[in-house]
Amino acid sequence: MIVRAHGKLNLSLDILGKTPDGYHDLRMVMQSVEFGDDLDVQLRDDGRFTLDPGKLYLPADGRNLAIKAARLFLDGTGLGADIRVTKRIPVCAGMGGGSADAAAVLRALNRLTGRDMSMEDLCQFGLKIGSDVPFCVMEGAALAEGRGEKLTPLPPLADCAIVICKPAFAMSTPELFVRSDSRKSRLRPDTAGLVDALEAGDIPGVARRMYNVFEDVLDRRQSAIPAIKASLMDMGATGAVMTGSGSAVFGLFTDENAAQAAYTALSARYRECCLTRPCPAAEV
Repeated sequence: MIVRAHGKLNLSLDILGKTPDGYHDLRMVMQSVEFGDDLDVQLRDDGRFTLDPGKLYLPADGRNLAIKAARLFLDGTGLGADIRVTKRIPVCAGMGGGSADAAAVLRALNRLTGRDMSMEDLCQFGLKIGSDVPFCVMEGAALAEGRGEKLTPLPPLADCAIVICKPAFAMSTPELFVRSDSRKSRLRPDTAGLVDALEAGDIPGVARRMYNVFEDVLDRRQSAIPAIKASLMDMGATGAVMTGSGSAVFGLFTDENAAQAAYTALSARYRECCLTRPCPAAEV
C-alpha cells in the first residue's frame, strides 16, 4: 500500500507553562497540508523489518519513527514490514515529518492487517510513539493541548494556497524552550479567535491571528525567518508565521497568482520551498 504522510503546520503555538513532570503545557492550532512524503508499506510473513528512509542521512533503524511504529503495531503478530519513503517534508522544519511518516505507517498497517482500529484507538496507539503522532494520524485541523496529544478536531482551513519555505538551517527545540522559559513577559496568540475564524471559514481572520511564541525568542542567527515572513507578506500573503519550532515559515494566500509568484521568487533563493493547500481529516 502506498500512503501519503501529510505535512503539519502550526497556525498558532502557545506555551502555557510547565507541568509537574517537567513537560511544557502547550496550546496549538494545527493544520495538515497536501504536501508530504509517500510511503510504500508492504507486509512480510517472516517478522523482519526494513526501511529505506529516503535520505542517506536519516536513520533506518529504531530511531526512525516509521520503523518504530511498524514494530509496535505488529508486535506479537509474527509479521514484519518493508517500508520505503519518498521523502519531501524538510527535516527539522517544524512540519512533523517523522511523526507524519509514523502515522502513515499506522494507517497503512491498520488496513493491510484488517485490524480495523478506530481513528480514536489509532490516535491513542500513536501516542506511544510521539506526542505529534496522534494529530498526524487524524490530520485535518485540531486544537492540540498538553504536550500536543489532547486533540479537539476543528473544521479544516478553508481552501487557499499555502507557500512554505525553509531556510538552510535547523532549529534546536530544547534551546527554544529554554529561551522561552527565561522570558518574563510574552505575547500570546488569540487561540479562541483563531478557532472561531476557522469555524467561520474566514481565511483573513485566521491569518490575522496566526502567532508562534517561539518567534519571540529568535536571535540574529535565525534572521532568515523574519526575512522570509516579510517577503511572503510583501508578495501578497494574508498572514505568515513560523511553524512549530521552525525553521520553516509559511504564508496563506487567497490570490493564486500571488502565491505562484511568491513560490517562484522564494524558490530562487531557498532550496526547500513548496506550494500546497490545506487538506481534510484522514480516514481510517
